[in-house]
Amino acid sequence: MIMAGDFRKGMTVEIDGQVWSIADFQHVKPGKGAAFVRTRLKNVMTGAVLERTFSPTDKYPPAHIETKEMQYLYQDGDLYYFMDTETYEQLPLNHEQVEDAINFIVENQNVKIKFFKGSPFSVEAPNFVELLITHCEPGVRGDTATGTTKPATLETGYQINVPLFVNEGDRVRVDTRTGDYMERC
Repeated sequence: MIMAGDFRKGMTVEIDGQVWSIADFQHVKPGKGAAFVRTRLKNVMTGAVLERTFSPTDKYPPAHIETKEMQYLYQDGDLYYFMDTETYEQLPLNHEQVEDAINFIVENQNVKIKFFKGSPFSVEAPNFVELLITHCEPGVRGDTATGTTKPATLETGYQINVPLFVNEGDRVRVDTRTGDYMERC
């Protein structure tokens, strides 16, 4: 059991039968009255954010999140198929479970899938990926002094803004946490 007074950023705990990740916390000790812990919690299954206060002596069970590396295989209708690289079992996930990660992963790419009590709830793409630009307007010649950008479509269908010197057919490195262009490869 974890006491609320021991909460730290990034911990996962079970509260009222749901799994919550501690996004932020603050120990408050007012001049009058008892101390308390003010937290901002994020539900790992639904993504809902909740602000709640706890007594420092409240106890909650830790939530054990299992992370497994799997390979993205293909999309079939509304389902995305992933394969366990050790057992070769295939796992179909819906769009809510894949979320924004699908914008940055291509077939045969390894990703991390998070499980709670054997059921998958989240897919994480690598922090940086190299993707091909399939469509983008040509840049204006000589306009390189300014930091202007233009829209470009990646091979996954996701749109990002790139500098004017990047052309269709170039491979670019993208930060998957922010969705921003990093560099041309």
